[in-house]
Amino acid sequence: MTPVELALVPMQICPVAPPGAQQYADQLTGYVLWAVLALFVVGVVVSIGGIVGGRILSMPHASKAGVVGLFVVFIAAVLYTVVPSMVGSITGAGCV
Repeated sequence: MTPVELALVPMQICPVAPPGAQQYADQLTGYVLWAVLALFVVGVVVSIGGIVGGRILSMPHASKAGVVGLFVVFIAAVLYTVVPSMVGSITGAGCV
């Protein structure tokens, strides 16, 4: 390759965590992922509580809100599994 061609080839810059920091980054990522899963469980429990409470107390709006809440949690759970792979395929290996 000529020097002009070498100048036109973009350099790949791959970010790397400082020594010893990857362990803490992985730990923090794990905490966030488990917290999101816990929020899914809380959303399902609250939605089911809204449905049951709405039926017992004859409050149809509460029951409808509970059903909508279940659908929202389901859609969020599907997106939780699909979006990271989409972002990973768009960004590639993380090199710029």
